[in-house]
Amino acid sequence: MAKLVLIGIVLFFSSCSNDDNTSPELENEIDYIFEDGFETRENDLLELFPDNGSRWSNLQLVDPESGENKIDIESNITNEGNNSLRIYAAASDNTLSKADIEKSGFRAPEGSTVIIRANFYIASTNNIENLLLIDLECCSCWDPDVPDNQCPGIRLMMKDNDHLSIERGKILNSTIVQSEVAFPRNEWVNVVWELELSQNSDGINKLFINNHEVISESGINMPNASLFKTEFANNGIDFELQEPLFYERFQIGATANPTPFSIELFIDDAKIEITN
Repeated sequence: MAKLVLIGIVLFFSSCSNDDNTSPELENEIDYIFEDGFETRENDLLELFPDNGSRWSNLQLVDPESGENKIDIESNITNEGNNSLRIYAAASDNTLSKADIEKSGFRAPEGSTVIIRANFYIASTNNIENLLLIDLECCSCWDPDVPDNQCPGIRLMMKDNDHLSIERGKILNSTIVQSEVAFPRNEWVNVVWELELSQNSDGINKLFINNHEVISESGINMPNASLFKTEFANNGIDFELQEPLFYERFQIGATANPTPFSIELFIDDAKIEITN
């Protein structure tokens, strides 16, 4: 059965379900929910992009010289339902390999809580250090007078020994690493990423793998105007972070595969919710 996709609908919850220990106890209104199980009628990728914009917004395929990247609907390896999304990202060379799907058109401002959930199946035994799986970005916050918009944001990155971590390089901060749980291969793995957004050190960053909390740490998780101004000034560039500041783009897949190996992975049951 196809999953229900809810876009921009205001829902009210008195409490979260008792059997979901990865969810915060939220009593505030949930301002935005988008979820998709990649269900299709005819295994047609185009079904994920209806004209009314109710599902996904875009694909990103950046092919390296070593091969062609692919995104397909999968019907054999699924977490639930009849379909999942298959991602194939060739090894990087002179070109950084990317293959992901994108949802945009929402706003997650400072002070809001963002929860991203997804199930991943990494069909590889190769070294996947530095593989990026999820990006949360703001493109509109980039100074329009400075070329090459980098869409600042935060990402989930695989670090050494398959430890999924929170990468903050694009907001000029260090990676929040964990060594609690190595990411399993060739099986479905549930990932929940929870953020209370802040440009300062009082932001909250949590990460769960198969219901096990592996990161719970305060710290900046949005671009900070002062940090960006100082960083660019060091290179003789006048940079002004644009306001209002909000995250507006969610990418999932192999958002970057900088490894020397091709990677095949599958995604099912992706969801993002934003609470103010």
